[in-house]
Amino acid sequence: MTPQGFDVVARLVKARSGLVLTPDKLYMLETRLAPMLRQQGIASLDALALRLGRGAPEERLAAAVTEALTTNETSFFRDGTPFEHLRKVLPKLTMARPPGAAVRIWSAACSTGQEAYSVAMLAAELAPQLGGRRVEILGTDIAEEILARAREGAFTQFEVQRGLPVQMLVKYFRQDPAGGGRWRIAEPLRAMARFQSFNLLGDPRALGTFDVIFCRNVLIYFDPPTKAQVLAAVASRLAPDGYLYLGGAETVLGLTDRLVPVPGQRGVHELPRPAALTA
Repeated sequence: MTPQGFDVVARLVKARSGLVLTPDKLYMLETRLAPMLRQQGIASLDALALRLGRGAPEERLAAAVTEALTTNETSFFRDGTPFEHLRKVLPKLTMARPPGAAVRIWSAACSTGQEAYSVAMLAAELAPQLGGRRVEILGTDIAEEILARAREGAFTQFEVQRGLPVQMLVKYFRQDPAGGGRWRIAEPLRAMARFQSFNLLGDPRALGTFDVIFCRNVLIYFDPPTKAQVLAAVASRLAPDGYLYLGGAETVLGLTDRLVPVPGQRGVHELPRPAALTA
């Protein structure tokens, strides 16, 4: 692929998703876009770049390229620490809400839904401490094919073996009657989670306000201005006493003053609290 062709694809993907592609990622284009090239009957990556470089690139083609290059790595209870913290604070957040109000949790860049369903399982485990309060989980992603898998709530044997304790597999999953060695999450938990398309570069106000936001291992793919933009948008959707979970290698330092790390908690952030409340 020529440098000019790579630049066309990289600029399109960054504009649509915030993902920064550097020339050393050419191998990723070759491996991830090859199936789409065959399906679309496009001869090469440079031929693809020519189609994308036109004044108004085909929307479906541009969307397919962006989705193919978006990383969808996820697993149940990934990294552990955020879920340990959520286990401690969820009852407190729940009881601080008015009677009848649900606790709202956003799983941003949710991929195939393991994070959202991990939260659902944790909420089910904590049900006696939540006083009958509802927990609503919203998972968002830009990839429609991935969201369809999340809504289905069915996972392969390999996927359920990644981070999911066996006792939770037995308690909250059933083998898919359709076969294929898949496991399907119990319907009450699937009903707790809703999935919809949303681009983190977009305006999140229509999503509402959340008590907890997971936005983990996403910022690492963005440049500093895009990181700052996403953090500002996420902070605007967080309840005053809520928590934001980032990946262990991600930080808000030098990017925004609208969020601060929670002392002693890796990857946990909150809105700055008035001095009177933190004294």
